[in-house]
Amino acid sequence: VGSDPSVTVLYAQVCDGKPRMTIDEEGYLRAEGWPGAGGKVFLGDVAQAALRALGPHDPPRFTKQPGYDEQKWELVSRANELSLTITSRGYWGFGLFATSFLNRIEITGPLGLRARCVHDLVASLGRNPWEASRLRQFEKASECDSSQHKEAWESLISRAREDMAEEVNHLEDALRRLRGSDQSAEGVLDAADNALQEARAALADRNAPAVERALGRAASA
Repeated sequence: VGSDPSVTVLYAQVCDGKPRMTIDEEGYLRAEGWPGAGGKVFLGDVAQAALRALGPHDPPRFTKQPGYDEQKWELVSRANELSLTITSRGYWGFGLFATSFLNRIEITGPLGLRARCVHDLVASLGRNPWEASRLRQFEKASECDSSQHKEAWESLISRAREDMAEEVNHLEDALRRLRGSDQSAEGVLDAADNALQEARAALADRNAPAVERALGRAASA
């Protein structure tokens, strides 16, 4: 559990088994009702958030398809420099409940991109995925204690926030250097400054897309 120069491994508690989706004849994840699709799968809230955080990505493909248990599976996907593997399996209660499941998440690629993906995953999920429904069973199944899980997730979230804050600081420094150099540009610089304030507010809300939009407005002002 944790990160090294090339790979991150994390474990997450599933709280909701939905959405229910289908698998096509080639093993790719498809929306429910996809023409010609065969098997059914409960993707779960964590995997849904992870794929959303990955950004534009290849269609997820199942390397281990679900059988009788539609919440037990393994899938892979890729987005530019990042590769994502998610394994869903039960760890308590014989898999009878959505919360009986955990997801093992493996991400390979540049550390900064991995950190951003994890940051966006947690923001999308709206809760702390390392907080287990059944703590002792979760620790046993993952072979890792709760403090290590918490540190593994939070260190990546902090890295992503630091990277975004550095971008804001860089633009603020550039803005300060331009102040006073051209009176006719003060209105443009004020607009850029307002955008940077919006970026800081979005950063405090863990809203990375809003940070990016505000930085884009500041840079183009």
